[in-house]
This record gives sequence, C-alpha cells and structure tokens, in this order.
Amino acid sequence: MNFEEIKGKLPEKAYEILSQDIKKLLPCQEKSVKKGLFEGKNLLVCTPTASGKTLIAELAFCKAIFEGKGKAIYIVPLKALASEKNKDFLKRYGKVMRIALSIGDFDSVDSYLMDYDLIITTSEKLDSLIRHHTPWLNLVSTVIFDEIHLLNDPGRGPTLEILITILKKILPKVQIIGLSATIGNPKQLAKWLEAELVEDDWRPVKLHKGTYLQGKVELK
Repeated sequence: MNFEEIKGKLPEKAYEILSQDIKKLLPCQEKSVKKGLFEGKNLLVCTPTASGKTLIAELAFCKAIFEGKGKAIYIVPLKALASEKNKDFLKRYGKVMRIALSIGDFDSVDSYLMDYDLIITTSEKLDSLIRHHTPWLNLVSTVIFDEIHLLNDPGRGPTLEILITILKKILPKVQIIGLSATIGNPKQLAKWLEAELVEDDWRPVKLHKGTYLQGKVELK
C-alpha cells in the first residue's frame, strides 16, 4: 500500500511530516490500517523486530492528538528505552505536539503533564501516577504498550497486567495498541485485550538457521 493512500485518514500535519520519509507502508502497517487502526480499534501487533511496529503507534497517537480526541501515552519497559523514544519523537514531532518524558520520582503526581499531548513513560511510573489519582488521565484516548509480551515476565508482568486492567476500567473508550516481536499466545492475549490481532512474518533481513563448527557455518 502506498503511503498516499491513507492521506484522507491521517491528519494533515501528520501526513506532511511522515510523507517526507515514508512512501510505502510495510506489511504489518497495511494490515493494521485494514484492521481498524484509524477507527479506534484495539490492536495487538505481533511481527518481527524492525518490521515497522513503531510507525503503527505513531499513526495512532497522531490521529488522536491532531484530531483533538485526547492525549496519548507510550509505555515502554525501561527508562533507557523511554529516553530513546522521547528523543526520536521529539526529533520528528517536537514542533507540532507537546511531548513529555515521565520516568522520575514514583511519589510524584507530575501534574505538569496536563499540558502535554504525548507522554512517554514506563509501566511502573504510570502505575504510580494512577495510584496518585493523576487528574489528566481521563483526557487519555490512546495507550501504546511497547514490548507487551513482558506480561509473561515474572518481574514486570504483574504490574503490566494490573495496569492494563485498570486502564480498561477507568478509560472504557481508550484505544490500546500492543506491540511485540515475540508472543507465545497471541490469540488469547488479543481476546483479553479485546483487540484485533495483526500478525506477519515479514522482516527487512531474512534469517537463516545453521550450525557453526570449527570455523565453518552449515546452513539448513
């Protein structure tokens, strides 16, 4: 699918920015559009690393923010990854939307976030904000969970599961976008999220399996 085919569905500001670099949608991006990305549907996107999942999130939060539907929250598992995403999104959207990074003190309500459109944070920090009854949460319309497969992680999984459960309850109309390269039970997770499942095995570099022995590689 050529990028210009979604021009009518994407806010003008977003299209002007993204069309400078993107001419064609990758397979998982096209599937996400067809599964209801622009109609506010929940999506669980399970595709290989570097297959274009981040752009799906960008399309979702641009739609919400530029059309005045509400704030967007981008959730990642690590502070370092949050800082990286913040840097990337500021470079692309810093002139047209207000972007905030919230990964600090868990005892802070961070009321200043009321003035921002896109909030990048970790699941632990957002859990803290919810417990502190952050007043701007009811203004959120889109939530992206990057690395959502960490629901199975013994350390971060319980917090992430509780967080999703609470958000679904307090924001019944929120659009949830889950992104992952590895999920063992995608259909069950999609059902729990009440999401459309997007699966694809396309990757920019083909993987080959083989055996290395004594300096030689034998491919299967």
